[in-house]
Amino acid sequence: MAVTAAPFAAYVMDARSGQEIYSQNADTPLHPASLTKMMTLYMAFTAIERGQVRLDSKFLVSQHAASQPPSRLGLRPGQRIELRYLIRAAAVKSANDAATTIGENLAGSEPKFAAQMTAMAKALGMRNSQFRNANGLTIDGHYSTARDLTILGRRLFYDFPQYYSIFSRRTADAGIATVSSTNKRFLDSYEGADGIKTGYTRAAGFNLTASAQRGPKRLIATVLGGNSTAHRNAVMAQLLDAGFGKAPSRVREVKPAPVLVATPREVRRTVQVARNEPVVQVAPAAPVAVAPSRTQPAAAASTASAQVRLSASDRPVARASNTAVVTPQAISAAVERAQLAAREKQPGDASRPQRKPGQPVARASTKGADEIAAARPAGRPEGDSPEADGLASSARPNRAPRSDESASLDRSGAASLFVLSPVAPASGMALAERAAPKAGAILLTAPGAEATDPAQPVEVVARGDNGSSYGVSLGLYRSQSEAEQLLLRTALQENSALGNAASRVLNTQRGYEANFFGMSQETAELACSRLAARQQACTILGP
Repeated sequence: MAVTAAPFAAYVMDARSGQEIYSQNADTPLHPASLTKMMTLYMAFTAIERGQVRLDSKFLVSQHAASQPPSRLGLRPGQRIELRYLIRAAAVKSANDAATTIGENLAGSEPKFAAQMTAMAKALGMRNSQFRNANGLTIDGHYSTARDLTILGRRLFYDFPQYYSIFSRRTADAGIATVSSTNKRFLDSYEGADGIKTGYTRAAGFNLTASAQRGPKRLIATVLGGNSTAHRNAVMAQLLDAGFGKAPSRVREVKPAPVLVATPREVRRTVQVARNEPVVQVAPAAPVAVAPSRTQPAAAASTASAQVRLSASDRPVARASNTAVVTPQAISAAVERAQLAAREKQPGDASRPQRKPGQPVARASTKGADEIAAARPAGRPEGDSPEADGLASSARPNRAPRSDESASLDRSGAASLFVLSPVAPASGMALAERAAPKAGAILLTAPGAEATDPAQPVEVVARGDNGSSYGVSLGLYRSQSEAEQLLLRTALQENSALGNAASRVLNTQRGYEANFFGMSQETAELACSRLAARQQACTILGP
């Protein structure tokens, strides 16, 4: 159920450690607008790195995708366009038609892709997000929070450093046009800014997730519900300035735990390997159409007798029509049960692998998921050349060519997609393709499934008049800039007292009046009493 209000939310995080620096309404469900495209791009990068698609794969544009309202790249129904150009258009221009085309081709339909986005969000620790489309246009049940979007921004920086610099591009070649960045003003005006994404709809207001680095410090922050581009950017600049002042110069870097992705086939292979020959790598049942990527996610499961992992070469190219979130602990438990059952059936030492004479033994790697993540490049490509964002034509020369020209995944055998998450598993969860949903473990099990319990509707806060007709005036000032700076400073210092009040500057004959509005009488009285205690002039404005 949507409620109307004049919402504002902000969250600032130390990107190095993931620690909170500042929070205001950070867990309030709000319309994310085009910040949604950060998750669309995260899903696209994941598919590329798993070898499911290539940057030069050509995606088919549907009538639905081509009909999306602006901002648009200008795609036509029936057109085929390389994925790299869609990524650039979605990241730089915030093109709705490009984002929808990405989602439809990766999952078969936008609703199925949205379900996968929601499942991935849960795996990343985004506890209060649910997606209904790939581009962020306002729709019932589509929401996120300032905290969750900041988490996602940090994930893009750490999980995909090879692509991250796309978010700092002022312009980009999107195949059919050269597109300009919607975030150019902030990137040009704030020292150290290098991303990430803007968003705007009437329901959402002006949104921004930004990342900036000064010296050894890197901050990531989100502002939701700005009154204008200038207001949003000014608030973000003040939040980051305050954050850089507060963040320690030296802090232990804690990279986010890896989120591992596997198909049910890969999960079954892991259990089979554990049951029969734990250290023997099992060859794929059929040739894989696309070569494995440079950095393949792996599901490591260790037991007292052996350590096994998913085969990096067992990468079926199949559409992910079902989505589930499973934990590594569940994989480990299933493997241990399989090994125990095998030992009970075999005489002698069941922990020793059996092999035929002359059969080579391929040792399973003992490198864990954390080591694999740490082995990725720590920095991002420098510069603003076409190659810097990792999306150039020569970016992935090791990919085997596909037999067809279509950019979408092979539809020949629909497979479930399991997202292996570091979240705590539910006790007694069985590892199965059609396991029953259990809290904290399987978050989404079928395309189109509701990510939220219908018995517990989520209130999504939208902008508008909430029926609260009170406000407060902070007085008259000689310039609009002076009045705006006072409102920004007051909003940061008294966010708890102001609640969801919106700010505005009125140009009167006597000067520029700094106001907060959209408040109840009780909130207005509380705010004025707090401001008066700080010797700030304040007058209650009534209906």
